[in-house]
Amino acid sequence: MYSSKFTTKDMIWHNTGRLMDGMMYHPVDVKSWQEFDKRYPEFAKEPRNVRLGLAVDGFNPFGKFNNNYSIWPVILTTYNTPPWICMKEFSFMVTLPIPGPRSPAKDIDVYLRPLVDELKMLWAEGVQTRDASTNTVFNMSAMLLWTINDFPARSSMSGWSDQGYLASTLFYEPSTRTRLSFESAMKRLGGEVLTTENAREFSSAAKGKHLKDSIRTVEGYSDIIVMRHFESGAARRAAMTANIPVINAGDGPGQHPSQALLDVYTIEREIGKMYGIKVALVGDLANGRTVRSLAYLLAKYNDVKIYFVSPEVVKMKEDIKEYLTLKGVEWEESADLKEVASKCDVVYQTRIQKEHFGERSDLYEEAHGKYIIDRDVLGVMQKHAIVMHPLPRLNEITVDVDGDPRAAYFRQAKNGLYIRMALLKLLLVGW
Repeated sequence: MYSSKFTTKDMIWHNTGRLMDGMMYHPVDVKSWQEFDKRYPEFAKEPRNVRLGLAVDGFNPFGKFNNNYSIWPVILTTYNTPPWICMKEFSFMVTLPIPGPRSPAKDIDVYLRPLVDELKMLWAEGVQTRDASTNTVFNMSAMLLWTINDFPARSSMSGWSDQGYLASTLFYEPSTRTRLSFESAMKRLGGEVLTTENAREFSSAAKGKHLKDSIRTVEGYSDIIVMRHFESGAARRAAMTANIPVINAGDGPGQHPSQALLDVYTIEREIGKMYGIKVALVGDLANGRTVRSLAYLLAKYNDVKIYFVSPEVVKMKEDIKEYLTLKGVEWEESADLKEVASKCDVVYQTRIQKEHFGERSDLYEEAHGKYIIDRDVLGVMQKHAIVMHPLPRLNEITVDVDGDPRAAYFRQAKNGLYIRMALLKLLLVGW
């Protein structure tokens, strides 16, 4: 790296040669690089210190001749150099080829141990290095900034693999986002999925089979059950029956715990804190299990204030209000969405759920469309504030809001994948 004056110039390009016009051309322009520099200023002040990326994945070197063989090269590249160099083949350092015939699986930490020890030494102590361009010696440190893997390889690298595990998604209500999120999470961890959607109509539930019997049957096929049910408390009953973990993916108008986890993660990621924030819960608060679970979880943080903004017929139920009061959480009901939105860090919109009104279409029409987030509402919101929504939406957020950087709901949905991967890993494999 520093034995030639030509490569030395490339190694400090991130510090001396890049454009600084606010555009992203190179990893040095991204937030994580800059945050690292703030956290470790001693490392950052020496531009010759090395920032590395590590990639590992398996491939079959014999092509079609042997489909059962897999070799895993472990490759390092340096991000100090310009973008037209750092990702070129001649910049790759093959530090270790893990031999086949099978993937290293849980033994990968054994193979990586020497490399990890060297990287720890380079971070903690550094190594004396001669700089050919100045003919001087300096203490070069190195750090591993990123790993570059697809999800199956990441599972092996991190020890998060659920390979060999089988999840059953047992949904007694229709679902697209939650069900696909859990199924994608399981597959990205290396596991497999048995799935049923709308089991209420198409499974033994339609034949009058008891929930306990269904759970006892399904647990014989899988290692974990992800269940959505139309009755509040059904997930708890299923968990008391099963001998394997049961994840509540929504139980009627009751709770939606994994949604609350991803909502809190999204708020922390977008706003940068959970303490001292103001959150507006808007829409169908009586039937919306997402807002109920989020309110419960927000009660665990200090100095949080919650505003409830909803039509009269779908106001937040008393049990949530009493719980928040018991926990010392300040809350307030309001009919003025704009006024509340101007004060809040988070505006959490929900749809009015027609399916819960039965034959009272008049009440649905009264509530539907009363509170809509549009450009006018965005106009009074603070610049750092965000709009969230558990999806799907109807017309309660207009499509022209989607392009605003404060519209966080699609990022929120993507975060669900990561939270559910963590949840599945925790329940199946542990820390």
